[in-house]
Amino acid sequence: MPGDFEQEEFALGFRQIFQAIRESLRGGHRDYTSGSISRAIVLLAIPMILEMAMESLFTVVDVFWVARLGDRAVAIVGLTDSMFAIVFGLAMGISIAATATVARRIGEKNPEAASHAAAQSILLGGAIALGVGIPAGIAAGSLLRAMSGSAELAAYGVSFTRTMMFGMPSVMMLFLFNAIFRGAGNATIAMRALWIGNAVNLVLDPLFIFGLGPIPAFGVTGAAIATSTGRSLGALYGLWNLLRGNGEIKLGRTHWNLDPPLIRQLARLAGPAAIQYLVPTASWVGLVRIVALFGSVAIAGYTIAIRMIVFSILPAWGLSNAAATLVGQNLGAKQPERAERSVLLCGAYNMTFLVSLGVVFLAFSGALVSLFTMDEAVARVAQTCLRTLSYGYAFYAWGMVLVQSFNGAGDTSTPTRVNFFCYWMCQLPLAWALARPIALGPTGVFAAIPIAEFMLAAVSFVLFRRGSWKFVKV
Repeated sequence: MPGDFEQEEFALGFRQIFQAIRESLRGGHRDYTSGSISRAIVLLAIPMILEMAMESLFTVVDVFWVARLGDRAVAIVGLTDSMFAIVFGLAMGISIAATATVARRIGEKNPEAASHAAAQSILLGGAIALGVGIPAGIAAGSLLRAMSGSAELAAYGVSFTRTMMFGMPSVMMLFLFNAIFRGAGNATIAMRALWIGNAVNLVLDPLFIFGLGPIPAFGVTGAAIATSTGRSLGALYGLWNLLRGNGEIKLGRTHWNLDPPLIRQLARLAGPAAIQYLVPTASWVGLVRIVALFGSVAIAGYTIAIRMIVFSILPAWGLSNAAATLVGQNLGAKQPERAERSVLLCGAYNMTFLVSLGVVFLAFSGALVSLFTMDEAVARVAQTCLRTLSYGYAFYAWGMVLVQSFNGAGDTSTPTRVNFFCYWMCQLPLAWALARPIALGPTGVFAAIPIAEFMLAAVSFVLFRRGSWKFVKV
């Protein structure tokens, strides 16, 4: 990959990196369509990495405290997460449409049109969140029974699942507001919104789970209450910044006037993007269901490992999201070759980061898993999952960046087709075959994941090189 761009673009000096980090944390608007690409990546990626780390911290903190309640509680969190992944898929779909549209308008130097697009995406996302979250919350018990195959486990965790589903609007708005800021190139506000949400969650999680003084112990449901409260406050902070105009985006009264053509355009982008994320998340639901065939210990071990992996992978989404913003803004500025160079640099950086992290997981999986459980059977499953998935980090690094680059260009259909082929046509059947007929058990499910990630990265790179994404109109 380095041969595809100028060598001096690949690395910044330590002083330049330090200055760029300080500047990125201060926030503010910058022009990412000119100057050093490496510097632009650092300015965008640092707050985005911290933002993604904060999002993953929600899940890590929850499982840290919930694990003290036993494997049933951890299993409930894992099963609900597998369903809630569909919620994240919907949120990501709308967010991708917002990022691509806002970034393109900012690249065209049209902040008024960018603000209008932001307001219309919020209206669309709010309608979808309410339309899905309320019915899902009402049907929480039935959904949990279908996923767990156990009426007893469903009865134990229904309050947790219902609370999470009713909190769907806060998730949607937090994702959407942050996507708007990323598209505008102001990722620092998105980072701060998640800092606020996590600070609240860190304090409320142990209080609501175990109780203190007049605060009753809600058990596993307390984790859902704490998480939903934190995300709601983070979303309110994002909305406050959008309304007061911190950066290029300022939402005025006229921006909220319903614009059916623009909403249809956003929906046209969001539909394939949502399916694009629902495909792997639905595949994840399928993987959890296969793992569930081997009991609550297998589910608990898988849940702990996935939470740890999510914590490591989501920061890498920061680099991937930086690629999406750079692609959108540079295409808007009529600079497709700069957009392509930005993607290659982001991919190289992401691979370096994730491969290094994979080595750490391979070397210290036992010690890391012991932070979350003292159950030896659960720990063995978690360690096996963690090590197996670490072998695919190099492929996942490139797949993440390339998929987000297509999305940043407004080409949401290409990654949707790639995801469908790699996850549904390959990963799920392979996981079933390895786990049941070949009798590898949960280890077979784990092995199917890096194989699918290799296929996704290879196919995406071939399609990226063809360059049709450079000519998509948004």
